[in-house]
Amino acid sequence: MIGAGQLARMTQGAAIALGIELRVLAASPDESAARVIVDTRLGDYRALPDLREFAKGCDAVTFDHEHVPTAHIEALAAEGFAVHPGAEALVHAQDKALMRERLTAIGVPCPEWARVADEADVTAFGEAHGWPVVLKAVRGGYDGRGVWVCRSAEDAAPVLASGIALIAEQFVPFERELAVLVARSPHGQGVSYPVVETVQRDGICVEVLAPAPDLDPELAAAAQGIALRIARELGVTGLLAVEMFQTADGLVVNELAMRPHNSGHWTIEGARTSQFEQHLRAVLNLPLGSPSPTAPVVVMVNLLGGDDPELFTRYEHVMAHDPGIKVHFYGKEVRPGRKIGHVTALGTDLETVRARARHAAVYLTEGIYT
Repeated sequence: MIGAGQLARMTQGAAIALGIELRVLAASPDESAARVIVDTRLGDYRALPDLREFAKGCDAVTFDHEHVPTAHIEALAAEGFAVHPGAEALVHAQDKALMRERLTAIGVPCPEWARVADEADVTAFGEAHGWPVVLKAVRGGYDGRGVWVCRSAEDAAPVLASGIALIAEQFVPFERELAVLVARSPHGQGVSYPVVETVQRDGICVEVLAPAPDLDPELAAAAQGIALRIARELGVTGLLAVEMFQTADGLVVNELAMRPHNSGHWTIEGARTSQFEQHLRAVLNLPLGSPSPTAPVVVMVNLLGGDDPELFTRYEHVMAHDPGIKVHFYGKEVRPGRKIGHVTALGTDLETVRARARHAAVYLTEGIYT
């Protein structure tokens, strides 16, 4: 796995259970996965020689982020390495303009969009599709970074002046945000997890409710069908997370990720096959596991760093207060707003389960009761 963040770290547990030896490429021995995985190689994911040396002897190469240059992925495949997902699929998670072009071409519901280079382009787009206009960096954005909501061309001017390649998208008045996680193997087997609701704050996912509460079964099936279709049409191998808006008129696809995803962390305890095990099965072309949930309701709450780094001193309260809470820390330095872990609660009643997960998260990060 190229990358040694928390996704690679959580993949290790699944690898151990499957008898798979997981190797990671880390930039530093202090990275999250490098702290717990014996076969950690140090190198630069932007350097083809480092990638080539890293891949030697691997049955499959995959990723815990989308930032490896497309040309390098193509070069590895040309040299005979099995890379999943391949460059022709992954580029749609790397380049938002290409993603929008392809999804629009295959008839997937998307917001109106256009490439923009100057204020005149943004003004024309706003006049055609309404204000505000959402500007997005074509490459490199995540967790709310690289996204700007502009209410006028003047708002857009500083973003345009940065020189970043941009697209403009129509602002979508959504009712809530949904996510669908699917897996697809090289021989074409596909499975879908239940549709979840994601709760965002400042562009960062703070909570996941599985399954999405009160979602019409027909709309849920439509969302799963869209995600499986995207995986098939783009030739995805491994996991695909499709983030969507639920609107008064139906579903609109927002973003894609081709790797384990924050919206799927609930599956570690909440599904028969975790997203991390599923990703390994898919990229190794093994039969896929059951995505069915283990409880009627699962709630995952992200732990975001604050001003107090002494999180472990509060373990005792959380464990004693609710023995059913599952806590996951990522071995990362605590910084304000940084994802440093998550908690998961399972049960039968949404409000009860949600309150349990929120209590644990707030107490661990802030030391206060809710």
